[in-house]
Amino acid sequence: MVNILLYISLIFIGLAIILSLVRFIKGNTTIDRIISFDVLTIISIALIVIISHISGRAIYLDVALVYGLLSFLVVIIIARYFEKGL
Repeated sequence: MVNILLYISLIFIGLAIILSLVRFIKGNTTIDRIISFDVLTIISIALIVIISHISGRAIYLDVALVYGLLSFLVVIIIARYFEKGL
C-alpha cells in the first residue's frame, strides 16, 4: 500500500516539475524565474527522498539535505543581490 502511494506521489511530482518548467520558461520577470527555480529545487529534493525510500539507501537523504541547504543559500544570495546588491 505504501509503495502504491509513493508511485502516485511520483506522478504528482512529475506533473509539478512540468508546471514549474513551464513557469520557468514563460516567466515574465526575473523574479518569476527565480521563484520557479526554487520550486524546482524543492521538488527535486522531494524526488530524491522518495527515490531514497524506494531504493532503501539512506545516503540519498544526506544528499537531499546538502542540496536543500545549498539551495537555501543561493536563494538568500539572489534575494540580497536584487534588494540592494552584494
